[in-house]
Amino acid sequence: MTGVALLIHLICYQLKLINNMPTLKQRISITVNTDTGLALKKLAKMHKMPVATKAGELLEQALELEEDLIWAEIADQRSREKAKYLSHEIVWKSVK
Repeated sequence: MTGVALLIHLICYQLKLINNMPTLKQRISITVNTDTGLALKKLAKMHKMPVATKAGELLEQALELEEDLIWAEIADQRSREKAKYLSHEIVWKSVK
């Protein structure tokens, strides 16, 4: 780097005036076994996207599934408890 580019680099990056990553997304490093890596590469190619993007999508789906399982467990626990059930009409009358 020379001239203006070097000056901008020194001012902005070295003095931490701007984020070092040119992206708004957080970067993570993961290690996967060979089969998972191959499957991920094939899926990414099939969907015409970078491997990291496909991995991010799959992680988001997995997190949604985990959340669904947690909510289902909470709902199951509540349904086992002796709870007072209210009819639709009673609830909506109280809202008005």
